[in-house]
Order: sequence, then C-alpha cells, then structure tokens
Amino acid sequence: MLLSYALQSLRARRSSFAGAFCALFFAALTVTACGTLLETGLRGEIRTERYTGAPFVVAADQQVHRTTVKDKGNGKTKTKEKAKPLAERAWLPAALADRIAAVPGVRAAVPELTFPAQPVAADRLPGYGHAWASAGLTPFTLAEGREPGAADELVVDAGLAARARLHVGDRLTVRSTQTPAAYRISGIAAARGTELTEQSALFFQQAEAERLAGRPGQVAAVGVLPEPGADRAKLARDLAPVLAGAGAVVHQGADRGQAEFPEAAGARVKLVSMGAAIGGTALLVAVLVVSGTFALMIRQRAREIALLRAVAASPKQVRKMIGGEALLLGLVAGALGSVAGLPAGGWLYEGFVDLGAVPDTLHHTLSVFPVFAAVLATLLAGWAAARISARRASRIRPGQALSEAAVEIPGAGWGRTLAGGLTLAGGIVLVAVLAALDTEKAATPVTFAAVVVLAVAVSLLGPVLARVASAAFGGVLRVFPVSGHLAAANLRAESRRLGAAAAPLALLTAMVCTVLFTQSTLGGAAARQAEDGVRAPWTLAASAPGVPGQAAQAVRAVPGVTAVTEVLRSSVRIDLEKYTVQGVTTEGLTAGWDPQVTAGTLDGFGDGDLAVSETAAGGLGVRPGSTVRLVLGDGAPATLTVRAVYARGLGFGDLTLSHALLVRHVDNPLAAAVLVTADGRVTRERLTAAVAGFPGVRVLDRAQAGGIAAEARQNGAEVNFLGMGLVLGFTAISVVNTLAMATADRRREFALLRLTGATRRQILGMLRLEAVAVVATGVALGSAIAFAVLTAFSLGMTGSAEVAWGWTGYAGVLALAAVLALAATALPARLALRAPALGVPAG
Repeated sequence: MLLSYALQSLRARRSSFAGAFCALFFAALTVTACGTLLETGLRGEIRTERYTGAPFVVAADQQVHRTTVKDKGNGKTKTKEKAKPLAERAWLPAALADRIAAVPGVRAAVPELTFPAQPVAADRLPGYGHAWASAGLTPFTLAEGREPGAADELVVDAGLAARARLHVGDRLTVRSTQTPAAYRISGIAAARGTELTEQSALFFQQAEAERLAGRPGQVAAVGVLPEPGADRAKLARDLAPVLAGAGAVVHQGADRGQAEFPEAAGARVKLVSMGAAIGGTALLVAVLVVSGTFALMIRQRAREIALLRAVAASPKQVRKMIGGEALLLGLVAGALGSVAGLPAGGWLYEGFVDLGAVPDTLHHTLSVFPVFAAVLATLLAGWAAARISARRASRIRPGQALSEAAVEIPGAGWGRTLAGGLTLAGGIVLVAVLAALDTEKAATPVTFAAVVVLAVAVSLLGPVLARVASAAFGGVLRVFPVSGHLAAANLRAESRRLGAAAAPLALLTAMVCTVLFTQSTLGGAAARQAEDGVRAPWTLAASAPGVPGQAAQAVRAVPGVTAVTEVLRSSVRIDLEKYTVQGVTTEGLTAGWDPQVTAGTLDGFGDGDLAVSETAAGGLGVRPGSTVRLVLGDGAPATLTVRAVYARGLGFGDLTLSHALLVRHVDNPLAAAVLVTADGRVTRERLTAAVAGFPGVRVLDRAQAGGIAAEARQNGAEVNFLGMGLVLGFTAISVVNTLAMATADRRREFALLRLTGATRRQILGMLRLEAVAVVATGVALGSAIAFAVLTAFSLGMTGSAEVAWGWTGYAGVLALAAVLALAATALPARLALRAPALGVPAG
C-alpha cells in the first residue's frame, strides 16, 4: 500500500520529485567522474612502446623506501614499509648487463640509454634519444638507409619522418642535453608489431648516445631477450639473485610500461591524491545539496503529510513511505547519473592531460567500481536525507501538522538552531587551523572543508538569517508600488523559503570565490617574492627542453656581464616528504639573486651546502649548521649542511642547492632559466647575438621573465580550476534546481494572487524582486564565508592577511549568481502562469 502511494506521489508531484531527481543524478555523476580518476591512479595501465619486443625489462627501483619497526612489547615487533615515487629516472650500473647476460636462458641483455632529444622540426610528440644498439627492444628495423655510423648521424622513427616530412640524407637539428646540433639522417626505422603514439624515437651512434646521456658507466634499463623456448617463469626467478643488492626491479608483461615511462608511474600517486581531494569535496557538497533538496521537498509536502497523519498514518509509516520514495528515486537517478559520469570522468582526465598535470602515457581506466560506488552513495544519501528531513513532519501531532502546513511558524526550532551554532563553531575552528598551515598540501583540503562546513552552518541557520535579511530588504522593496509590496510580504511571511533558496547560492559563491582567489593570492605572493628576489636585469629562457649550459657560457664571455646564474628545478625526498628544489650556479650567486636570507649566509655557498626556506626549515626543524640527509630526484642520497634560511620560499621553492650537484641527478640537465647580471654596457642585442647559435633561446627583460613565470603559475592554477570545475558545475545546477523547485511549487499562490486582481506582469515583477533579495542574501553570505577562509589561507601561506580579491572575477561571480537565480525563477513562473487561475488544483 505504501509503495503504491509512493508511486502515486511521484506522479502527482512531478516538479518536486524532478528537483530531487536532478540533485541525485548530478551527485552520482560527480562521484563517478571523480571515482574514475581515483581508479586510474590506482589501476591505470601504462602501456609499453619501446620495450614491446623485450619480454623482460630490468630497471632501477623508482621508489624511495622507508622501513619502520615498532616495538609492541612482549618481544613482538611490527614492521611497516612505506614508499614514494622518485621525481627523476633512476639509473643502473652498466656492468649489470653483463651479469644478466650470463644467466642461463638469456639470449641477450641489451643495455638501453634514454635522454631528451627534441627535433627542431615541428613535432607534437616528445622526443627521446637512444643508442642504435637498443633498437631491437621494440623491435625497430631499417625501412630505408642504414644505421648511424658516425657521431653526426642518426636514425629517426617512421612516424616522426612522416610527420616532419623527413628523408634519408636530410639534416635535422636536435635539441638534446648539450648544445643543439645538426645531424644527417642516415636511416628511417619502422617498428614491427607496434606504433609509437606517445613519443618520437631518435637513434644515435653508440658513443654519441653515451655523450648525450651524460651518465658514464650507467644505463637507463636492460632489455632481456630469452632463448627460444626458455621457461620465462624460471628465468624471472633466476634473475632475482643476480639483481639482489643492485636496486633493480624486473618488469614483465603490462608492467614494462613503468620502466619505460617512470613519470607516469609517479603520476599515479598524484592522480590518486587529486581524485581523492576532488571526490571528497564533491561528496561533501553532494550531501549538502541533496539534504537541502529533500528538506525543501518535504516542506512542500507538509500539507500532504499532515493529511496522512490526520487519517491515522503512523510516524513510522510516513517515514517508511518517504524513505521508499527516496530509494526509488536514488536507484534510478544513481544508475543514470553514474553512467553519465563515465564520459565526464574521461573529459576531466583529458583536461588534466592537456594541461600537463598527468602524462597521457597513464591511460584512463573504466570499470564498474566507480558506478557501483556512486549508486550506493546516491541511495544512502537520498534515503538518509529523506528520513532526516521527514523526522519532524512525521512525529508532530496531526492538528499541529495541519496548522503548520497552512501558516509558517516563525523560528527554526531549537534543535536546528543548536546544530547550526555547533556547525558554525566547527567552521570557525577550521578557519583558525587554516591560519596556522603554511604548506599548500596541508592547507588546500582544510580550505575547502572550511567552506563546506560554514555553508552547512548557513543552511542550518537559514531561517534565522533569512528573517534578518527579509527585515532589511522590506523597506527597500516597498519602493516599488505593487510588486515590491507583494515581494516584501512574501519574504516576511516565508522567510524559510528565502533561507532555503539563498543557501545553495551562498555555497556557490563561496566555492567559486575560494577556487578563484586562493590561486591569485598564492600566485600574487609568489610573483612578488620572485620579482623582489631577482636582481638580474636579463634572463635567458627557452622552450623545451631548456637553456643549454653552453649558452650560459657564451653569455659569460660578453664584456660587462658580471654574473650568470643557471637555475635548474627538480624535487627531492626528505624522510619520504617531497620538497621542491632548485639548483643554482654558486659563482656570483648573490649578485643576481636575493632570497631574503633571515639566518646564516650565502657567502661561500658550495656543492655540499643547502639553503632552506623558512617554511621548510620549520617543518624539518633545522637551522644554519644543521645537517640534512635527502634523496635526490634519481634516488641518489646526499648529506648537505644548511648554510642559510630564506624568507622568499613561495618565489624560489623549498630548498636551494648548487647547480653542479643537482645537474648530475636529473633527466633534463638544461636550465629552466639563466639569470644574467650585467652593467649598462650590455644590451639585449649583444646578448641575443651571443646566443644566436642556440635555437629557441631568447633574451628577456625583467617584465618579460615575470610574464612567463606568471603564465606558468596560471597553468598550474588552471589544473585546480579544472579539478574543481565539476564540483562548481554541480553546485550551480543545485542553485537552479532549488530555485526552480521553490518557484514551481507556488502555483496555488500565483492563482490566488491572480484571482484577487494581480496581473501576470505584477507577479513576475514580484518574483524578480524576490530573486534579487535571494541573490543579495546568498552572495553576501557566500562572500563572507570566502573572505574569512581566504584571509586565513593567506595568513598561513604568505604571512599576510592580504587577499588577492580580483574584482573582475568577483563581478563575474555576481553576474553568474544573478543569471542563474533570475532564469531559475522566471522560467518556472511563466510556465505556472500559463494555466487559468481557476484551473489550478486547490490542494
């Protein structure tokens, strides 16, 4: 019987249930999309290309490991091991290839060299150089020409030759780890059984490849080719003792892609982190939106529930009916929304790839797990929201229920007000905690958690806040003759409706402002620190792969140049924690660079020294004279002495060490920038002439260099915008959904107004004024939340309460809120006003 009545309710109240359906549908879509990112990070396939022809690939372990042993008492211990990915490729000793070749069952052990080698010819794919001796690992065979026989010859893959229209005998300039050089194409090689879609392959003569790799006595990997008919499982076991102690790992099957693309393996951790962060925020927002939607729907059905109570329906029966409706809606909306979330997740993933946040060698993974998780989450959220929202309506006496259904009872109820006060207190605590956090990794999740918690507080305290807002708007609205008086009366009599409509707008405003202005606040502080800290009037920059050291040396020879500082960037691990690091030329360092040293000195800064930002120093507990043990990007350990602590960590990173040390432990040894300090005799023209032999290298003044840095920061900000874009879109839809539901349910009210003489124009005018009041209330509350959270964020991250509140962006937020509110109000109202006033049902 209850199921039958629930189905009848679904048919009778299409607009209310359509709103709840939309909320659940988009909640499932958002959760599924974030779930696909999380699953890609956990299980995403990294397909091999270069190593297709090698059943086994031996590569260095790309993880940093830490083992902890905890004494549990009674002679028992607990061992726990953690691992984190390295930022650069770890290399193996070349002698390991001979030891592998001696293992029974191994036909050949082919050493592999891999290094950046970007052809100047237009090519959309990244280029990597190898020795021709390793071409058989794919395998590549010559389609035209011959193998490289001299240092100035190379073989290119057929895909690159087709894209760049290259032929045997052509000259090709390659920008690699040394000075750009022109090579004669001696041959074109075609891959057998596979195709390179993620890279271009350039094969050099052995000695030239070793020179460009810059790793004497080391190899990137060793491809193992078994004897025909060899037992591969046994061979894998036999390789283990040979590799023991060498820090090497055997990859086979689908696992070989990790050896070929170590950056993709490292990106898994990043994608898991992003998926969890976005998904967690999305889930909090979804719970808030779904709860608000069901609360509004239950309130709209107050008369119906009161009548059910009056005809002897028990509270349990009412709750069971409403819970059944929610489960039915949740099942349908969850199933459809989760299916729609799969392509949405793909769109999100492709966006991250386009922005360079995730390498496209980590392939997007789809399965039923995110779908099932989203459906289950939607069912539980809808059912719980419906049961909680219906709790009071189902428990009060029938007479009281009928009374409250006819006339709004002022106030929010002590339970709701208490819950709102406690939630507000929790939000204030989060804001206070945020003000003490000085790392982006720690501050970001707390930032969005604080926004959502404060938005929940606004939603719970909505009736109280709405009564204050309606009192404030009353006098202003009455300036308008008829529509204004009607709007003022409605706001005063239906303050709960104002609160319910303003709550999602407050959430949207707070979320959008926080997403926009956290990045501008952080980026602005970093830009100011970098601008104040770079004294050099000129900067050398280049597109990928970077500025070669020979270009810096050429500039040093220009009369009037007093210091040339090469800047190389990477990251290191200290006790598994990741820190950004820059390597700088130590000679004449302080002439062109000032990180604002607050302790110690940079005088005499050398290869064994380390400079640390104040934030990193506080986290590590170090000061000048302290010793720091760290793991460089390629896994090499280093022990350095802290010589200085500096204040401009946002502008120059966590750690600074010598360029000479860092350059030996990165995949790409070319500088990201070269700072040139010079006197007045040095002009842009003279510097440009000095680097004329280096394709792609440009001379920039301070303003241009700052613009490029700002563009790089903007690219990083766009990753965050994209990540939160799905959540913001869901929030915007919830605004439209809530306002449309609230307006569509007022058909009886509109009919009564028309029967008492009000015109359609006056009713629409009334609704527009009400929408303005809703927008003003929601935007004011959301702006207050955002400003409080952003101020705390700025205090923690920059040490200043100054928020980079972009007024142009804020105007866009206001326009978005106004457009959404007016459209969501006007369209349902016009539809409701089409019906004759006497034809509108009375119940």
